[in-house]
Amino acid sequence: MSVPKRKMSRSNTLSRRAKWKASAVGLIDVTYRGRVYQVPARLRKAVEGGYIEIESIPPKES
Repeated sequence: MSVPKRKMSRSNTLSRRAKWKASAVGLIDVTYRGRVYQVPARLRKAVEGGYIEIESIPPKES
């Protein structure tokens, strides 16, 4: 694990942290049992394989 050579000032630390932003998750359409749902792309195979119970998510409005 790398170790900083010098102490980072509070100003530099806080300004670096302030620039980080979370981005919205991209949703894709998945058809499951004849209904279309919007789920994150990383969960598509799990939903299609039946590993995640999707009934708790409301279906996409047409």
